[in-house]
Amino acid sequence: MTKRETSGTEITARVAVVLTCHNRRDATLKSLRYLFAQDLPPQTFISAFLVDDGSSDGTGAAVAEEFPQVTLFPGSGSLYWSGGMRLAFGEALKRDFDYFFWLNDDALLEPGAIARLIGTHRRLAVDGRECSIIVGAFTDPDTGDLTYGGVVRSSQVHPLKFRLVPLSDEPQLCDAANGNAVLIPASVARMAGNLEPGFRHGMGDFDYCLRAQKLGCSAWAAPGAVGTCRRNGVRNSWKDPQLAFGKRVRCIFNIKGLPFREYSRFARLHGGALWPVFCVLPYMRMFMESLSVSFHPKLNSKQKVA
Repeated sequence: MTKRETSGTEITARVAVVLTCHNRRDATLKSLRYLFAQDLPPQTFISAFLVDDGSSDGTGAAVAEEFPQVTLFPGSGSLYWSGGMRLAFGEALKRDFDYFFWLNDDALLEPGAIARLIGTHRRLAVDGRECSIIVGAFTDPDTGDLTYGGVVRSSQVHPLKFRLVPLSDEPQLCDAANGNAVLIPASVARMAGNLEPGFRHGMGDFDYCLRAQKLGCSAWAAPGAVGTCRRNGVRNSWKDPQLAFGKRVRCIFNIKGLPFREYSRFARLHGGALWPVFCVLPYMRMFMESLSVSFHPKLNSKQKVA
């Protein structure tokens, strides 16, 4: 662990908070308010690096006015999540921090969230697991259901299928993570570097954790939940079986869907010897679902006539 001794056994921790945003002014401001209201451990300091990716709703100006301590970087409007986070993370990596903390701009942290993540890492470091990524889980503010967090592979056959790690009172090993709240110690960042430029929006967070593990690091889901964050719905997305087939096709190949070039890269890197097979499965499944839905009314009609 990178340590700076102050007095006695007191340790100073400098945390770089990395965010990106686009046209979610109110959500971004609210997330930052929760961030700067954190109950931090003694001698712990946070600095925020935010990419405003071409927002047209005044997000950047509003952040600069309310949070002058935030270091802002302008984006072109076409960086998306991985691109924006890569820019902010890259700037933070140029400076001397003990931790780098990815935070989604619509996530609301509990007051002790960062302290718990740091505490989890220090606990693992004492056990010889210094190079550990710590993942924070989120729940839905209305239902309390788990929405984001650490994930593990859910199939012994299909290496690209994942499920969320359930909440626990103890740290749990995971394979990858949703990038909503991820604490990366400097020891990991020195090995794994920045987010992979081959991923523009999705998959960059999963890839980072999987890549870090291949370098000898590990990923752990922190105890409990660190805050609230609503999960993105499937309606009008490529996962929506009721969406017209043509629209589903456009959605799945869209940058916010499952663009084939990027997913094939992800599959090649992390799908094992049979990666070409696993790569095409989501597209085949979408096609079969849409086909089934298209013929469903006709099948029902035949059943009624019979």
